[in-house]
Amino acid sequence: MNGTSTTTVGRDEAAAFALPGSALKGVGSRPFGIYVHVPFCATRCGYCDFNTYTAGELGTSASPQSWMEGLRRELDLAAQMTGAPAVDTVFVGGGTPSLLGGDGLSDVLGAVRSSFGLAKGAEVTTESNPESTSPEFFERLRAGGFTRISLGMQSAAQHVLKVLDRTHTPGRAVAAAQEARAAGFEHVNLDLIYGTPGERDEDLDLSLDAVLSAGVDHVSAYALIVEDGTALARKVRRGELPAPDDDVLASRYERIDARLAEAGLTWYEVSNWASADAATGESRCRHNLGYWDGGDWWGAGPGAHSHVGGVRWWNVKHPARYADQLAAGSLPVGGSEQLTTEDVHVERVMLTARLRTGLPVAELDAAEQRAAQTVVADGLLVREGEHLVLTDRGRLLADAVVRTVLR
Repeated sequence: MNGTSTTTVGRDEAAAFALPGSALKGVGSRPFGIYVHVPFCATRCGYCDFNTYTAGELGTSASPQSWMEGLRRELDLAAQMTGAPAVDTVFVGGGTPSLLGGDGLSDVLGAVRSSFGLAKGAEVTTESNPESTSPEFFERLRAGGFTRISLGMQSAAQHVLKVLDRTHTPGRAVAAAQEARAAGFEHVNLDLIYGTPGERDEDLDLSLDAVLSAGVDHVSAYALIVEDGTALARKVRRGELPAPDDDVLASRYERIDARLAEAGLTWYEVSNWASADAATGESRCRHNLGYWDGGDWWGAGPGAHSHVGGVRWWNVKHPARYADQLAAGSLPVGGSEQLTTEDVHVERVMLTARLRTGLPVAELDAAEQRAAQTVVADGLLVREGEHLVLTDRGRLLADAVVRTVLR
């Protein structure tokens, strides 16, 4: 982004990485989150470009044990640097966190507790692959202090899962969600991917039927993106699979939104829907809301990104290098940037525009407010009080709306 000061750091500089006083001011008075990145996967999905590694790719260079040792050290250093504010949200992602098992994930949460402590009512989420879960797994997590489960379902159609190189069977995600609910989890999310080559309307309907039968209170649905460097991208480039079609993606999104809304799940971010259950309270993912609302969070683990008080930084990617730098006593920082006032404004517009609560009009300058009025006139935004909220059609064109407002 324009005006951003970006620095890539080496080993000596990483040892000296520190947050300026301006960034630390107010830490603890704002919600504070911890993201933990688990870089391990049993197999690599063809569409995935996340920082993940199979056992064969790592060999003997790193292991869950060396990663855990590094994680404990990083969390201790993070607590020293930030003053150890009580953590409002924890999100364990990956990779495949469920490969650590219930005991391993409970150890991860224990490390967060040991270094920081959890605020009262903290939200604690882990992602899980349906195939590496069981009733006993969920019972261990619940006993260990987790409050929310996010399961990667993607699709209920076998041929769609095959294109995505997903290893779980079509019915396993629903069964896992039901097991999580039976273990006492009130908040369970299922992830869907739509627009996979070969997916038909009836395949999407099958997936939505399955999601709604699971009784979850949160659904995330993402359009398939063909990322450079992935196996899927190579197949598309060779002509073995067609690229996702924008018109089809729009139609699928509308289909998803209509079905979920009918079932009482309403959108609160363009790709996320949640129920409002009077008995359990808020079903939205508070950790992700922290990202979208410009909050503070420390990302621990290989390749994890962090943001505190207008400073963003990211860790080195490889698990072996990550563990080595922490064993040497230094934070495993791969680069950092100080956000300018303009950067913060641009990101604020980009992210809050995607939320159902909308973009605060007061945060736009005169030129941006005039540009926003043209979008309102086009039927893509609507004013609700002092906020501008995407219309149904506007959600399909959210990126274009943001570009128009910021130009």
